[in-house]
Amino acid sequence: MNFSIPAPAGLTIWQVVRICQSEHNADKYQTSNIEHRTSNIEHQMTTDLISVASTMWVIFSFSFLVALTGAMAPGPLLTYTIIKSVKAGDRGYLMGLWIIIGHAILEMGIIIFLLLGFSFVLKNILVVRIIGVTGGLILICFGLSIIRDVYAGNISTDFLNSSEEHKESALHESRGLENPVIGGFVVSMSNPYWWVWWATIGFAFMIQFDVSFKEWHKLIAFFLGHEAGDLIWYLIVSTLSFFGLRKLNKRAYYGILVFCGIFMILFGIYLGISPFFQG
Repeated sequence: MNFSIPAPAGLTIWQVVRICQSEHNADKYQTSNIEHRTSNIEHQMTTDLISVASTMWVIFSFSFLVALTGAMAPGPLLTYTIIKSVKAGDRGYLMGLWIIIGHAILEMGIIIFLLLGFSFVLKNILVVRIIGVTGGLILICFGLSIIRDVYAGNISTDFLNSSEEHKESALHESRGLENPVIGGFVVSMSNPYWWVWWATIGFAFMIQFDVSFKEWHKLIAFFLGHEAGDLIWYLIVSTLSFFGLRKLNKRAYYGILVFCGIFMILFGIYLGISPFFQG
């Protein structure tokens, strides 16, 4: 009995076999091509991810170092952090964190402001002078209030003896600049050189690294790096102030507060008049 499969009309059985083999080879080639494309896409995605991560790390690192260098320079925010840390009844070592949260909220606003194209406003000498005078007055008032409270005996020193009474005092004083988040925001805003720094150095950094809303990963790296630099330094300051200055006697503590108050007054005067010697 013959079980051979008849070939289509006009074709021999060997021709049919060759056609089937060609179709099979074509399917194998197509499958291989798809696998190759998939592999290329996966490789490209991995390369892009590594490139993005590398770029973010570079921007984060540079932003961190620039911010850390600026944060370590003496200024009103540093003095304010020291004062708030030693006056805190409990967990004063975290005062740097709360102050930088207020500081970061303001910096988020100015970054958005600059990205929207308003950097020219901060380079206007009239704007700088208005900010200088306003900020200077705020710092002078804050410094005077510290000295007044010292001489009036309105600043509690119970924490020097680890008394619980100061906790109630600290809670009672939590308004205005006594709130560290609000204080971090207001004291930062009162410094005209902070504004000038962002209009020049900060904005130049953003341009150099192409920080924009479109390049959102660069924007995130830049902001987090900058705030991390500020946060680390001010946490160190608040921790050393809280655990170190609390061991002082009352007279030495009041002396440091008066010194800080005088510094704030002098710095406020300097901020208020120095913009008038520019341009």
